[in-house]
Amino acid sequence: MKAVILAAGYATRLYPHTLNFPKPLLSIAGKPLLQYIVEQITVLSEVDEIYIVTNNKFFQHFVNWKENFSCNTSIVIVNDQTTSPENRLEAIGDLNFVIENQQVDDDVLVVGGDNLFDGGLDYFLDFFNNKGSTILLKDVLSKELASLYGIVSLNNENKITSFVEKPSNPESTLASTLIYALKKEHLHFVKKSLLDGALRAGDFIAYLSGKVPVYGQTLSGGWFDIGNFEQLKLAEEKLMVETK
Repeated sequence: MKAVILAAGYATRLYPHTLNFPKPLLSIAGKPLLQYIVEQITVLSEVDEIYIVTNNKFFQHFVNWKENFSCNTSIVIVNDQTTSPENRLEAIGDLNFVIENQQVDDDVLVVGGDNLFDGGLDYFLDFFNNKGSTILLKDVLSKELASLYGIVSLNNENKITSFVEKPSNPESTLASTLIYALKKEHLHFVKKSLLDGALRAGDFIAYLSGKVPVYGQTLSGGWFDIGNFEQLKLAEEKLMVETK
């Protein structure tokens, strides 16, 4: 299995922090956000290579980080060649770029570079191996909060029956994280979804679940989507408490 960490965004909602510095390398409780993600992946026996896809503007930052980080899993930094928010590829464009550029022909674990989570991913991959392509969900426990996320409904076999982005009247409180495990035989749908205009992560899941069975597994630990200053602050506070 290969892992792809999506780290090519420009994080305009975190300006000026991210005007000239990539969000995934922001320090949270004394350690880069990206490092928390990589450490969760490198303990997975199934994963033999990690691709971190970034943009041309921040490429050297990631190269420098890699030079100072040591692990037993191969890490490849991939430059998607974009230079600004105006020409970014979006999440699924970057996933497709890695698949084609690196000639990936394997199951793929996809993780958004701004997803901070705990609890490990072993159980998630066990579920994936038993069921098939799976997305990791977080029960936000509130219909009000659910209206801010991509919301999934599941049947009694945990198969996705609907995916709605930021619904005004959510059917459930199961929010999609940007953590997916995709079967090798489903990777061709990444490019097909792009041709149909599904550029964002949520659009892809809605597309894929309409073509093949896609399942949902609920995250047992905590999760932060570091998209704004509020989430950044909450994550910092939580990790500072845990590291004391």
